[in-house]
Parts: sequence; C-alpha cells; structure tokens
Amino acid sequence: MSIRPKPEIEKLEVCPHGGPNYAELRAIGLTADEIIDFSVSSNPFSFPPEVRNVFDSVVIDRYPDSESTELRVCLSGKLGVPPDNILVGSGSMEIIRLIALAYFSHGDSVLILKPTFGEYEVACQIVSAKILEQWGKEEEYFAFNTDETVALIRQHHPKGVFICNPNNPTGQYLSQQEIERVLDACPESLAILDEAYSAFTEGSWSFTKLLPWGNVISVRSMTKDYALPGLRLGYAVASKKIIRDLRKVCPPWNVNVVAQKAGVIALRDSSYLERCELKIRQAKQSLLSELGQIGFTVLPSKTNFFLVKVGNGRKFRACLLRHGILVRDCASFGLPAYVRIAARSMPECRRLITTLKTLGREGELGTSI
Repeated sequence: MSIRPKPEIEKLEVCPHGGPNYAELRAIGLTADEIIDFSVSSNPFSFPPEVRNVFDSVVIDRYPDSESTELRVCLSGKLGVPPDNILVGSGSMEIIRLIALAYFSHGDSVLILKPTFGEYEVACQIVSAKILEQWGKEEEYFAFNTDETVALIRQHHPKGVFICNPNNPTGQYLSQQEIERVLDACPESLAILDEAYSAFTEGSWSFTKLLPWGNVISVRSMTKDYALPGLRLGYAVASKKIIRDLRKVCPPWNVNVVAQKAGVIALRDSSYLERCELKIRQAKQSLLSELGQIGFTVLPSKTNFFLVKVGNGRKFRACLLRHGILVRDCASFGLPAYVRIAARSMPECRRLITTLKTLGREGELGTSI
C-alpha cells in the first residue's frame, strides 16, 4: 500500500517561474554565470555595497529573531507605519502561502485577476479553496476592468481577492481610486495586493493610504527591490489584527539572520532605489525603442518589465537560450504567444538587441515579426 497525499496535493501542479533552470543549462552546456537573465524582474543592479559586510555583523551560532524586530523597525521608519503592522517573510512567496493558510478553507471562493503570478492559484489549491477568475483582454493590453471586478465580487462574495499591482507579467497598474472601488465592494473579503514590483513603477502610490479599510494586505519584495534573490526576503503590511493572524501560522525563525541583517543594511542606503530606478527606466526605454524598430509588438507597461508578442514563446526562449540569453516564456500565464522581458544594464540590453537582429537575419527565431 502506498502512502498518498491529500487529494488537493495529489492534483497540484508546480508553478513555473523565471530564472535559470540549472538542469536545463547543464543539458545544453551552459552555467548560470554564462547567461544574461532577462527572465526575472528583480532589480538587475548589484545590491547596496554595504550589504557585502553583512557577515561581519551577524551571529550564526544562535537562532535568529523570529519576529525580525530590527528589520521591522527599519521598515516602519521607511513606510511610516508602526512595526506591529509589518510581518517579514522568507520572500513574498512565503507570505502568500501564509495568507491562504490563515484565511481560506475548503470550498471558500477566491477571486484571482488574470493573467498573473501562478502562485496565488497554487496557494489556494493547497487549502482547497475554489478559484474564480477574471481575465484581462488582449486588445486592452490585459488591463483589469474594475467594473467587472466589482460585479464579480458582488455576485460571488469571495473570501479573498488577489490583485498583482503592478501586474506580473503584463506591467499594467491600477490606480489608488480603482483599488478603493474594489475594497468598497468587498468589506467582508480579504484583498491581497501584491506590490512586489512597485518600486520601479511609473506613478506609483503608497499602500499605507489603504490601511484604514482594515481588510487589505500589501505584499512586498525586498528580494526584487534590493537585488537579494538569493537571500529570500519579503514583507507584508496590514492591520495589526491581520498581522497577528499571520504570525500564528508563520513558522518560527522563518527568516535567517543573514537575510534580516542584509535587509537592515540595505534600507540604510536611502538613495539606492532612486539610483537604480533611473538606470532601469533608461534601459527599458532603450529596449522598447529598439524592439519596436526591429518590428516586434511590445505591450505598454508601467514597470520594469513588459510583454513581447513573438508567436511561439517557448521556441523563441529556447532559441535565445542557446545563445546565452534567457527570457520568460509566458505559456504558464496562459499567454503562449508572448515572452516577458525585464530591463537590465545598457550593455546587456545592447547584447539582447544585437542577438535578436542576428538571429532574425538568419531566420532562427521561428517567429514572424
């Protein structure tokens, strides 16, 4: 007799992500150091230089602070909210799963605005929640229609609503007024606002203005803001009651001492994000211009990444990878004709454009531009 998991786990499918697949790279004779990775949307520039000194100031022969107190105090000063309104996680992904564990049960309906990050659905499936979907339209660049969102909420009364803002992978961004309309429509629901990419978003607004609603939580990623993907560091901002609920299901010592201290050090560099945002904006505009001149259809985006229509995203990605360049195939988002590209440094962006021109001339891309 074999031991079987719960039915919802047995049916669960792993959600694909950007970043290098190390087994795939080995199979084609490459290492992660030999590729330029446009598939992840984290800050492409090096973390604040002082972070290199993190090992000089941490103690690794005792357990870390389970509540990440020093980091929460630093975040409190940056965000202008009390530390008790903040929960630190091992990446924003941990917080998303904690939210599902704490608030959703078998049969609860949860609305997910799509196309979007696949881990919201995975988190809901783990707890057997029922998933409702609202899809953006291609002719509207996959932007979310808040009238439709409000109508769906009033019809189905979901226990939760997941909104990625700015959205991954489309880069579309809802205004504060649009989010407030959604909150007004769901006073008995938990609205989860994933703001992992807001640091490099044009016209971004502050989530803290929404705290008085009491039924909304913002999920943020220091991994993406401060170029710390290897350390896994994220946080949530919400009412004190929501933070207390999440703390009950949060594993002890969930954030290691190196990540906690790296976050504290990174926050001390008050001009870091501004410096990076300027370089990212310049690189993005250059990429958009060059891709348009080549003949690609590029969808508008408010943040540091964007969608490009290529016909067959999987083949397009595979072709570029053979030449040391990685982009995000969007089939797992339900967009098989698209790839997602995130801005990197100007020299790396020029390498991408040069490679695309060469492969286009040689007919290797397998797409009609």
